[in-house]
Order: sequence, then structure tokens, then C-alpha cells
Amino acid sequence: MMDEEHYYRAALSNDSRFDGRLYIGVASTGIYCRPTCPAMTPKRVNMRFYRTAAAAQAAGFRACKRCRPDSVPGSPEWNSRADLVGRAMRLIADGLVDREGVSGLAARLNYSERQLQRQLVAEVGAGPLALARAQRARTAQLLLETTDLHVSEVAFASGYSSIRQFNDNMRAVFSMPPTELRARAVQRRPRTAPPTQPWGNGIRIQLPFRTPLDVTGLLEQLGEQAVPGIEEYADGVYHRALSLPHGSAVVSLSRAAGKPAGKTVQPPGRGFVECELHLQDLRDMTAAVQRCRDLLDLDADPGAVDEVLARDALLAPLVARVPGRRVPGSVDPAECAVRAVLAQDAGPEEARSDAALLVARYGKPLTREVGRVTHTFPAVETLARLAPHELAGTPERGSRVKAMATALAREDLVLGVGVDREEAGRKLLKVEGVTPRTAALVRMRALGDPDVLVPEELEPHDAARQSFGGPGPATGDERSEAWRPWRSYAVQHLWAAAGTVR
Repeated sequence: MMDEEHYYRAALSNDSRFDGRLYIGVASTGIYCRPTCPAMTPKRVNMRFYRTAAAAQAAGFRACKRCRPDSVPGSPEWNSRADLVGRAMRLIADGLVDREGVSGLAARLNYSERQLQRQLVAEVGAGPLALARAQRARTAQLLLETTDLHVSEVAFASGYSSIRQFNDNMRAVFSMPPTELRARAVQRRPRTAPPTQPWGNGIRIQLPFRTPLDVTGLLEQLGEQAVPGIEEYADGVYHRALSLPHGSAVVSLSRAAGKPAGKTVQPPGRGFVECELHLQDLRDMTAAVQRCRDLLDLDADPGAVDEVLARDALLAPLVARVPGRRVPGSVDPAECAVRAVLAQDAGPEEARSDAALLVARYGKPLTREVGRVTHTFPAVETLARLAPHELAGTPERGSRVKAMATALAREDLVLGVGVDREEAGRKLLKVEGVTPRTAALVRMRALGDPDVLVPEELEPHDAARQSFGGPGPATGDERSEAWRPWRSYAVQHLWAAAGTVR
């Protein structure tokens, strides 16, 4: 939290670390910018400060056409916060308000609509409708600039209920009608990159992130854990099936074109991941984009994380070797939990083999296959109806999978970006056969918790000690306290040093 004077200093710094965290409204022009806008710095008396683009838009400001404040990475604050506002922001980003309305959002959070509105306005300067409206405009912008869909199709795919509402909102946010926004994009578009249609070559977009980030290394890490049928990593591209609210999809993620080949870490600033979406239903655009961002942890602030971890004698050389390491997330929390219990007492290959059999036998075939991605992961309702011997290679493992699937199907256990992480962690431990280690892994990846210390990871790491000469973190919780609130990232560094993939 910063006061007006700190916001003003941040605005003068031209520091990209504040992009996505701070938005500057200029009263004399009626536009809002990000701190790194190349335009001349306005007078202090004309500057207004907002923590979200939605708050700036609600105050009557339009997005700057030079710095494009609507296209920066999201604030990492909402991923790390476990309170009501953090949970609400994550659910809104996933498109819940568009699907279920504010009443649905309030019900998910177990708060009244009035309490939810009051807390969001107090914290971020905008209510849930304004926040959803700002996100809707960003989704519409993506579709207008990257596809040849008719404008009316873009409107409804973005979550608008009418063409008039769509036109009015786009004018308010971008100071131009949708047709002009598309015309400008066509002028900037390279001739070698024509617009695309869904289920054709896919909708191609770029996902921004804060550097540094070893994109190739992160995708390779996901590829090493890939389950045949729902995932594939080939030629530097990671393909993944998605189960979305209105249908299935396949996403292809790769390092941005034009960057140096290999595991080159991009310089400080901002980078992009190439994303190609094959959507069965365009209404899932918002959810698909956000789940890809969650999977790659693209809203993280690597500078803040590395600053804390580099103070530790063991972690400092690991951070120096691979700065900006991310914690891979999940596109389907239920799938993540099932795969975690499958791997609880099995080796990586055996766990992937069991998961691949589940996909082949009980997964839903895709309308259109992309590469070797042919199915979505089986629904927990389907798995809960099966006998243990049908679920895994051993009876014990099959019983655990059935217990987890049953808890999820009955909603005795609810996993997702909007749940209370502490409560979900306690409920995970009540599922038959689930160990504290498995519960921690699910909390780290399925719930996106940045501060999870996986049990047994504080034992001495021989590989880390031999390679870097540092003492093993065997002193337990006392040492790991210094890593907070980024213990999940510390664990990722330790795994990498030991040559372990999770």
C-alpha cells in the first residue's frame, strides 16, 4: 500500500515494475497511462492514481493509445493475497462475473453482494461489475485485433449482452468504435500474419509477462510432466487440452518469435509468450487466456521474489543461475489433485502412465485434435463412479484416486482460484490417503499459493550442496521463514538443483 506521494514517485520513475500495479489518470487529457508511458510527464496537479485499469475507466479516463495500459501483465498482488479481495480478483479474471453475474461471485465467496462491492471499491477503487467490464473490453480488443470475426460475434464472445452495450463500452475505454480499433490493428498487422478463425489455425495472441523468464525452460518443465493425450511438448511448443465452461479447447504455447534460440533469459522489462488458442466456443476466450497465464505464472513479479530468495546462502547461486524462475500452475485444479494422488507413491513415469490410461479410457475426445492432444482429462464425476482397480495400477493408488474424485464430485472439497487456501488445505488432508506432501503440492499448483513449503524439501539436497557448495536447508521451518512469502519459488529452485521435476 502506498500513499499519493509514493504513487507520484513511482510515476516519475519510469520503472516497468509498476506496470500493471499502478495506473495514472491525466485530468487535462482524459486518458490513463502506465508509469512507463513515453509521453511527457503531466503536471502533478493533473495526475490521478489508480490500482486497476477498471478504477481509471470508472473515473471516466480512456486508455492511452501510445503505452497501451490495457496490455500489461496483471498485478501479482491478487495472486499472493488470500483475503476476500484477492480471491474475488482471481475469480473475476477467470470470467466468473460474465458467466454467473455478481450474485454468483458473491455466492462463491460466501459474502453478500453489498459486502463484496464495499470491500472491492475500498481496496481497488472499482466494484465487480466495473472490473468485469474492463476485462470484457480487453477480451474484445484481442478478438478484434487478431481475428476476422464479425463485430457482433466479437461482442457476444466477449461477454456483452447487446451490440449497443459493446459499442458504448469500447468507445468509453478506447475512445474509438470497434470498427476503428480493428482498422488500426489491420494497418499494424504484418502481411505474413493474417487474421485467424477458431478451429482453423487458431487465434494467435501474445501473453505479456515481467522479465526475466526462461520461457523455453518453463515449457520444457511442463513437457517433462506431460501426460499423453492431454499434453504434448514438441519442437519448442507446448500443447495442452483445456476443459472450459462452454466447451473444450487446445492451447499452444511457445517462446515469442524473434527472440534468441535456446534458454536465453530475456533482459529486464517485459516479454511475451506466443499463444495460439483453438476454442470450441468463443465465449471461453477470457477463461482460456487467464488459465494460460496461471499455468505459466505470468503475473508474478520476479524482481520481488528474487530479491528475497537471493539473501539465502543456498538459494543465492540458484537464483543467479536462473533468475525469474516461475511456479507452474494448473489449468484444471481437479485434474491437478487427481494426478497428485496418482504420483504419491509412484515414480514419474508410472504416474504418467496411469494418468494416460485414465485419459484414453475415460477422457472426452476433442472435437478437433491438435498434434497428439486428443482428449480432455476425465471429469471427476466419471472417476468417482469407477472401482479402484479401474483407476490405477495398484489397489491402494486406485482407492486414493477414487477418494479424491468422490470428494471433488460431491463438493466436500472445492479447489480453484477463488477458494480459501487455508480451508482447502485442511480439507485436502481429510481426504483418505492424502499425505501432507501431496496436499502441499496441490495447494502450490492447483491453488496458485506462492508461499507453500513442501514437507521433506528441507532435508539436505546432495545435488545442491555438491554443485553450489552451500549448506543444505536442514534447519527446517526456522530457515524457511526467511523465504516468506515466496517459499513455493524456493522449493522450485531446490527441485531444479536436485534434478527433480514436480
